[in-house]
Amino acid sequence: MSIGLIALLDDIVGLAKVAAASLDDVGAQAAKAGAKAAGVVIDDAAVTPRYVVGFAASRELPIVGKIAWGSLKNKLIYLLPASLLLSFFAPWAITPLLMIGGAYLCYEGSEKVFEALFPHGAHEHEAQLSEATQSAQSLEDEKVSGAIKTDFILSAEIMAITLGTVSEASTTMQAFVLAAVGIGITALVYGGVALIVKADDAGVALATSERPVSSLMRRDTQAAPSSADRVLAPLTRGFGRGLVRAMPVFLRILGVVGTAAMIWVGGGIIVHGLEVYGFAWLGHTIHDVAVAAGHAVPALGGFIEWLVSAAGSGIFGLLFGAILIPLVHYGAVLVRALRGGKSKAEKHTA
Repeated sequence: MSIGLIALLDDIVGLAKVAAASLDDVGAQAAKAGAKAAGVVIDDAAVTPRYVVGFAASRELPIVGKIAWGSLKNKLIYLLPASLLLSFFAPWAITPLLMIGGAYLCYEGSEKVFEALFPHGAHEHEAQLSEATQSAQSLEDEKVSGAIKTDFILSAEIMAITLGTVSEASTTMQAFVLAAVGIGITALVYGGVALIVKADDAGVALATSERPVSSLMRRDTQAAPSSADRVLAPLTRGFGRGLVRAMPVFLRILGVVGTAAMIWVGGGIIVHGLEVYGFAWLGHTIHDVAVAAGHAVPALGGFIEWLVSAAGSGIFGLLFGAILIPLVHYGAVLVRALRGGKSKAEKHTA
C-alpha cells in the first residue's frame, strides 16, 4: 500500500515537472513572438489615444476600457480560434485575409492624411459617408467601434506573426502561446494608453497641489503643509505644469505617428502578400534600396535599412489608400442610391 502511494506521488511529481516545462515553453515562445510583433504593438499603442481626443475627461478611461475589452475579444474569441482553424484547414486563406486588413489600414491612414491636407474636402467626404447628426453617445459608440475595427486588423497581424513563430509546435502549444501573447499585449498596450490619456489630469493635480507628500500619505487635508511638502511642492508644481503643456503636443505627435504606422503596416502587409503571389519586384526593389541606403551609412546601417524599408512600404500604402478613397466614396454613393431606389419601389408598391 505504501509502495503504491509512493509510486502515485512520484507520478504526480513527474506530471508537475512536465507541466512546469510546458509553461516555461509557453512563456519562452510568447516572449519570442511578442518581440517579433513589437512593431505592430507600437503601432497599436500609437493609434489608440486619438480615439479619446475631444471627449470629456470623465469618459476617457471608460472609452479606453471599452476598446481594451473589444481588443481582448478580438484576440481570444475571434482571432485565436480562427488562426488555429485556418492554420489547420486553410493556410492558403491567411495571406489574402491579411491583405484585406492591410488595405483597410491603408484606407484609414490615407483618409487621415487627406483630412489634414484638404480639411474642406475631407469634411464633405465624411458628410457623404454619414449624413446623420450624431449625439455625444453615438459619436462615442462610433469612435469605439472604429477603434475596435482598427484593433482587429492590428491584432490579426500580431496573431499571424505569433502563429508563424510557433508554426511547428503542437496545436495545444499554439493555442496557449496565442492566448498568452493576446492577453499580455492587450494589457501592455491599453495600460500604457490609459496612462497617456490621464497624464494631463495628473499634471493638473500636481500643478495645483501644495501638499504633494501629505496627500500621498493620506494625511488630514486641512492641516498645514509639512516641511517635506514645502520643499517638494515647487518641484511637483513645475513638473505638473510642464506635463499639462506637453501632453497636447505629445498627443498630436502620437496621432501623426499612429497615422503613419497604419499606412506603414498596411502597405507592408500588401507588399508581402504580393510577394507570396509572385509579384515580388516591388518588395525586392524596396529591400534593395534599403540595403543600399544602409551600406551608405555603415555606422547606422541597420537602422537606416529599417527606416528606408518602412518608408517604402509607407509610400506604397499611402498611394494605395489614396486610390481606395474615391472607390469607397463612390461605393457608398452607390449603396445609398440602391437603398433609396429600393425604398421608393417599396413605397410605390405599398
